[in-house]
Amino acid sequence: MIKLLFFLVLSIYSFGIFAQKSKRITSDGINTCVGAVNIFEDGDFTLQFTGKKTESPITRYFSLETVEVDNQLWVAFIAPSNGELTFSADKHSGFLQMVVFEQDRKEICTEINAGIAEIARMYIKKESHHIGLDFKTGNGFLYTLKMQKGKKINILFATEEKNTDKMHLKWHFEPEVVSISESKTLDRRFDDFAPTFSVKVRDSKTQEPLVASISIEESRGVDGLYVASDLFLNIDRKAKMKLKCDVEGYFFKDSIIETNPFEDQAILITLNRVKKGASIKIEDIEFKAGSSLITDASIPKLKRLKDFLLLNSQINIEIQGHVFAIGDNSMMGQKISEARAKRVRKYLIENGIDKDRLKAKGYGNTMPIFEEPKFSYEEQANRRVEILVL
Repeated sequence: MIKLLFFLVLSIYSFGIFAQKSKRITSDGINTCVGAVNIFEDGDFTLQFTGKKTESPITRYFSLETVEVDNQLWVAFIAPSNGELTFSADKHSGFLQMVVFEQDRKEICTEINAGIAEIARMYIKKESHHIGLDFKTGNGFLYTLKMQKGKKINILFATEEKNTDKMHLKWHFEPEVVSISESKTLDRRFDDFAPTFSVKVRDSKTQEPLVASISIEESRGVDGLYVASDLFLNIDRKAKMKLKCDVEGYFFKDSIIETNPFEDQAILITLNRVKKGASIKIEDIEFKAGSSLITDASIPKLKRLKDFLLLNSQINIEIQGHVFAIGDNSMMGQKISEARAKRVRKYLIENGIDKDRLKAKGYGNTMPIFEEPKFSYEEQANRRVEILVL
């Protein structure tokens, strides 16, 4: 009876909190759990608070009542092996707070929203603008976090309301065992007689192996994050697997693979190095016909572009808009292509990318991939967004 009464009181309290905040702008940007920036490897990153209010799930936690809910950004990380995490977060002035949530069994944002995700570390004082995890504690720093392979964490950073400062994040994950052979080849086959599904990641120019972060989704049996240049798995069912590949200093690549459990499959992924003058078409960014409005289906790809820029903070880009049209470049086509490029730039700025790193330019229909398209997919290929490294 006492437990039931406590549950009812908690439910009423939680409902009241969310009802009061229901008018806030919600999004899946960097200031929300589901829009968290994914960190795949060690490095120095620059993120920016948006200063925008959003509905925060931490109101489920009584211990986090003093955390700033009106200005947050989130970071996500999956341990590629057993190891120990350290990081430091710093901004110019004011204060920083942090809460490290650990995934238990369900999807981590679902657990956080339900108030059941474990809080592994938290620093919620409003006393320091330099905080993190380290072997030496004090002055805003807590002990390092030991993680098991495949364990996922989401970290909430919070600061003053409406503040749009940049936050510099220095990230390091130290594996328990460093092995050159294991860092290249990863064999996760469970049946020597079953067909093999393999993924190999190579430099597009030299064909040298690249140790990549390989994320697999919607395969049911082998979903997860793998760090390897040569990955070997067994697939036990048909599926449309989503495969994402990231290597620092290279353009990311996403694929959808139709898996077949009855025969060997060998997937070769070649990546292009990021360098000045290099360009890449961003697949699946679509706009409503005749406008610059981005379709909902395009948001996942924009998130990937956002993560790429945050994890390669040394590069600047030009966002190039292109349209499909027959004949000479028209004023209308030129304006739409410029508006589309600017719309993508606006999305990236609103989600933590420094505006000084981004230029936007429209090219109308002056640079088609197919000069005389005969099929709808060729028309769509001409109607595209590309990025150029400056």
